[in-house]
Amino acid sequence: MQLLAVGLNHTTAPVSLREQLALAPDQLGQAVQAARGWFARIDARGGDEAAILSTCNRTEMYAASDVANPLDASAHFLADYHKLNFAELRPHLYMLPHDAAVRHAFRVASGLDSMVLGEPQILGQMKDAMRLADEAGGLGTYLHQLFQRSFSVAKEVRTTTEIGAHSVSMAAAAVRLSQRIFDKISDQNVLFIGAGEMIELCATHFAAQNPKNITIANRTMERGETLAHRFNGKAIRLAALPDQLAQFDIVISCTASSLPLIGLGLVERAIKARRHKPMFMVDLAVPRDIEAEVGRLDDVFLYTVDDLGQVVQTGLESRQAAVAQAEAIIETRVKSFMHWIDDRAMVPVIQDLQENSEAMRLFELERAKKMLARGDDVDAVLDALSKGLTAKFLHGPQQALHRAQGDERARLATLLPQLFRGRR
Repeated sequence: MQLLAVGLNHTTAPVSLREQLALAPDQLGQAVQAARGWFARIDARGGDEAAILSTCNRTEMYAASDVANPLDASAHFLADYHKLNFAELRPHLYMLPHDAAVRHAFRVASGLDSMVLGEPQILGQMKDAMRLADEAGGLGTYLHQLFQRSFSVAKEVRTTTEIGAHSVSMAAAAVRLSQRIFDKISDQNVLFIGAGEMIELCATHFAAQNPKNITIANRTMERGETLAHRFNGKAIRLAALPDQLAQFDIVISCTASSLPLIGLGLVERAIKARRHKPMFMVDLAVPRDIEAEVGRLDDVFLYTVDDLGQVVQTGLESRQAAVAQAEAIIETRVKSFMHWIDDRAMVPVIQDLQENSEAMRLFELERAKKMLARGDDVDAVLDALSKGLTAKFLHGPQQALHRAQGDERARLATLLPQLFRGRR
């Protein structure tokens, strides 16, 4: 069984490509089943495992498979499933086998591979990906162990290092960028589109600046009202955006919509109604909520998740010591996991040895019982039993030694005495 990780992230692909591979939570189960089906068509033996992690910064598949060239198979699956040209997708993919895949999973869970170094949200997203893969039948012994150890490593990194200290979150970066456009956030009307974890985080940061008012636009009114109440704001339905967008100076959007919610025409009308007063917009969604063409308007300052990523790199140098410490922890845990993998590979061999040994034992035991039944001397029976077992156990190694030649015979001559050196 070969372990692997294949995917792309914010360092290998722009948001315009990442959004084409992005999967909503309710799509992950079907994708996992499709991945296992893809492997099964290549090798009908089955038993393949798969899990998919999809966030605004990455889409990647973890798998354990016995198919030939599983890395290529996984990469072609991602292209085929998302109906993308493989030749165009391939340069943006990382294809990590064995210990490299384990190391990657540990780094992702620990926040070392995130746009915001040390951010904690990715750990919850990985746990959700594991749960959904498990529900879809994608997890087996290998991936289950990989994820469990990833979570354990992440906890160790966060509790023993300062990897998350002084990090600039995406929400804080949005506030910082808005302050470049407006002197006072307290004079601005702020709109948040969506009511998920990222919007809640952004609302918390903006609320600290005491904006003129806060509005939450969400598809589900009840959830929007619950979040708005926390910040003394109000809630509106998404359907009300065309009529009310012009009222807002700052717009932050992050939903799970597969299609843009705010188009160029809508923003053009809003800017006209605002008499060209500047509008600051942040699109944290992947796929994007705001059409990219909006950024070309003179009076609109549109930032994507990638733009904010450049801001959050500030202060990275001060965290290099924590990064080095975290990497050292991860490297130790990778070696431990690979040792477990090696042990797992030996399980069939050990089982085979045990089954053969048991067959030999039962054969000699049955022969000894027959000898006793016909009245043979007990000492003679025990002597025959011991000699019979010894001969059977040594037959295979002796035959292997006789058949071997050259370097192989020398290796066996060194190894066999170690294997059969028992306690006296």
